[in-house]
Amino acid sequence: MKQADTKLSKVVTGFAAICLTGTFMVLSANAAPDIPQGFDSDGEKIFKRYDNTPLAAMTGTDGKRTLNKYYELRQYPGSPPRVPHDVPTSFSGDTLKCLSCHERGGYDPNQDAYAPVTPHPEYVNCFQCHVPQRTEKLFVETEWQSIKPPKLGLSEMGGSPPPIPHSLQIREDCIACHTGPAAVAEIRVEHASRGNCRQCHVPMIATEIRKEFTRTK
Repeated sequence: MKQADTKLSKVVTGFAAICLTGTFMVLSANAAPDIPQGFDSDGEKIFKRYDNTPLAAMTGTDGKRTLNKYYELRQYPGSPPRVPHDVPTSFSGDTLKCLSCHERGGYDPNQDAYAPVTPHPEYVNCFQCHVPQRTEKLFVETEWQSIKPPKLGLSEMGGSPPPIPHSLQIREDCIACHTGPAAVAEIRVEHASRGNCRQCHVPMIATEIRKEFTRTK
């Protein structure tokens, strides 16, 4: 009788241990349900893009997009680019159709080019920021002067990872812009498979702050 009670006690104890372990795992998952361990919210976005992007899309390139063409579509560095092509009337204001090309990229025979991948597919009202160009003439004369684009390659040492020269607002997804056939040639990276970009590349807060630090012998 005592032996049966001992076995039953062990079974109950083991079952309780399993339940407690499961409860702990559930509570841990609920504390950060969508963020993989070791990533912040922005790092998660990069990881998901990397995980869902075919290798061919990350390594291929056509070299047609350059920084000059990139800035031609923007009023100033960092501004939303205008739509450089005709918007089909079949869209009828349905900007979700923009994502049919720009969510994952792909070759467009009408444009004879690869569609750039948007770094923020969660914002589905595309025409709120990106608008087609209706005319090349100005409505009124203007003295507008654009700000200069950020300088590239500001590494502290030769061969060290360069800092990120732009803000990360709605541009957290590094892989979307820096890899693939539609990536700008001058800023296209060859190591997208590493995934966690900001493990090595950190935002450059301000040029003035960088000047305060000097390397000592």
